[in-house]
Amino acid sequence: MAEIKSHEFDHFAEKAHELYRVFVIYGPDRGLVSERAALLARKTGIAQEDPFATLKLDVSDLQSDPGRLLDEVNSLGLFGDKKLVWLRNAANEKAVVDALAVLAEGSPPANALIIEAADLKKGSGLRKIAEPAKTIAITPCYPDDVKALNALIDTLLAEDGLSISPAARHQLLDLLGGDRVASRNEVRKLALYCRGKVMVEEEDVTAIIGDASGVSPDEAVDAVLTGDLVALRHALQKIETSRTPVFLVLQSCLKQFQMMELMRTEMDDKKVQASQVMMTLGRHIHFKRKPLIERALGRWRTEALSREGHRLQSAILQSRQRQSLEQSIAFQTLMAVALQSARQQR
Repeated sequence: MAEIKSHEFDHFAEKAHELYRVFVIYGPDRGLVSERAALLARKTGIAQEDPFATLKLDVSDLQSDPGRLLDEVNSLGLFGDKKLVWLRNAANEKAVVDALAVLAEGSPPANALIIEAADLKKGSGLRKIAEPAKTIAITPCYPDDVKALNALIDTLLAEDGLSISPAARHQLLDLLGGDRVASRNEVRKLALYCRGKVMVEEEDVTAIIGDASGVSPDEAVDAVLTGDLVALRHALQKIETSRTPVFLVLQSCLKQFQMMELMRTEMDDKKVQASQVMMTLGRHIHFKRKPLIERALGRWRTEALSREGHRLQSAILQSRQRQSLEQSIAFQTLMAVALQSARQQR
């Protein structure tokens, strides 16, 4: 088995292409999936800007030609050089699973193959083939934990010669999480704002990212989890009045659903109750919210949590791309997720 754990990945990437030609990167954190795929692509040494050396495909490109992926991976470049085949948005499609099955059984292919996949469930097609294969490296990408977020903050701020005070760090950590790219962008924005200073303080975090201390997103998130539309509308009105970015609510909600998906998966795999999982994966949740989360875990199934997580992640992306519609996108998305919560209780 060549499963690379998250904490092993950076070290692994340095020599990855001396050991493997085929890589599968998957998980709910799409930003981290893309970031790790890009790192592996750079480490190949193959020119990504050269269309004859690097072929970037979307899984939709295989619909009319299911055998194309295998053909491209085994064909030499125009001048006889090795090339990189980079496939995005895979999710257990037959064309991808069939190609990977052939690659898993044979000798290493002529070229490097990187597959970016969605959140793959245990036992799903791609994982079932890749995990036991000795010639394929596979790594999951889950939302950053506190240790990873601290490392990200320190690395990015250090690039601008900045340090961060403990209070500002604590505040910033509450605003980051669900998606690596979104977290990276927020910290870079903070670093740009503080350029020329030595220390990042609480007021800097508040000024550039938003005041998350005056009105907590938890009230809105809890309303979503309980399916209480009236409470959600009231919480969103308070957030808008306080000028707290509604983006923070979307992000907090996404982090909550991703955490619940991990917890629900643990419940299903180990056949344990929600209360047992809360003692391990849920130990960092505030004690006042634990009963609510435990009840939600009893109602939601893994597939439904994953679906709503993708809905929230898509809304975050749309709100960043179309900031003039941020309020509308957030309101409609959160209401839609709350409606699903209400249905889970019936």
